[in-house]
Amino acid sequence: MNTKITIALLSSFMAVPALAQSTVTLYGLVDEGLDYVSNIGGHSQFQLASGFLQGSRFGLRGSEDLGGGLKAVFQIENGFNASNGKLAQGGLMFGRQAWVGLASDQYGTVTLGRQYDSVVTYLGPTTANGNWGGTFFAHPYDNDNTDNSFRVNNTIKYASPVLAGIKFGGTYSFSNDTNFANNRAYSFGAQYNTGPLLIAAAFLQSNNPSSTATGAITNGGDENFVGQTLRVFGVGGTYTFDSAQVGLSYTNTFVASPTSSGYVGNISPAAGTLNNLRYQNFEINGRYFFKPAFYLGAMYTYTKSNYNTSVDKLNLNYQTVGLMADYALSKRTDVYVEGVYQHVGGDRTGSNLDYAFLFNGLSSSRNQAVTRVGLRHKF
Repeated sequence: MNTKITIALLSSFMAVPALAQSTVTLYGLVDEGLDYVSNIGGHSQFQLASGFLQGSRFGLRGSEDLGGGLKAVFQIENGFNASNGKLAQGGLMFGRQAWVGLASDQYGTVTLGRQYDSVVTYLGPTTANGNWGGTFFAHPYDNDNTDNSFRVNNTIKYASPVLAGIKFGGTYSFSNDTNFANNRAYSFGAQYNTGPLLIAAAFLQSNNPSSTATGAITNGGDENFVGQTLRVFGVGGTYTFDSAQVGLSYTNTFVASPTSSGYVGNISPAAGTLNNLRYQNFEINGRYFFKPAFYLGAMYTYTKSNYNTSVDKLNLNYQTVGLMADYALSKRTDVYVEGVYQHVGGDRTGSNLDYAFLFNGLSSSRNQAVTRVGLRHKF
């Protein structure tokens, strides 16, 4: 009798490794801070604000081992405003991410749902805002989406495994419309990482973004520019020393037949018809770790903008300088201070693009500054 029981117990334990292994993780972070803005419509402002270093969020991610190096994977991620409890991303329940897919150790990962485009995935980490500095360090109006102002819906995404230090991928986002190309998007990008050096490049194109309610980009005003065509490409890189990291990036954004958007508001010229906009962003950034728990970071971006109407070709430029200090109280909690100054120079367009804008509101002049003291907790 005892022998039979022992054999039965051994058999049950030996069967366990043959079962599929599943994991589900609950995670998130809360970022809350006090901001001071020097000029919003001619007035200074203090405000308690959520999610400017990183968007406040919670989510679930998981995987199931299907055997042979293949896994089923998923992630759903909510964005919220910690100041008032409201949903972010236009009120969507899982506005940050919502996807499911298959991941292979040998062939890469294919996912389907609401996801990040290739500019965010591959090029963003070479910029200050896409790496460590947050929204205030973004390029003017986040014209290149390196600050992830919008996600792409209805998306099939491929991400390769790392091959000799290289990884690459792409996305295609369906319009879900009878007009196949109306509010669709596609992107691709790559990174090369060897030792301390990382080099990245990416491309994104969207046709008629936000023109339909069910297409690729429909973020309820969070998109940076709306127009007939939105095209972004760029290159960048970082180099890491013992206690320091420096980064360089260049991005080029073209908007054909642009109209107003949730961030920019009125971009109609004083005269003529606005045909297109182009932004070129040149950024240098760096940070230095004085000790593992404390670093200082700095960023400078020069942005050249071409504003072409039916009667004029105007040139604007934006200069943005940012500084930041971050101190980790623990592995999951840190406090930080950051400040950013922006100046707009060049021609007058007779639109909101003439005024400095650091995501809290338009200045009444060509200058604006913002400072923030914040607390971030990850779980």
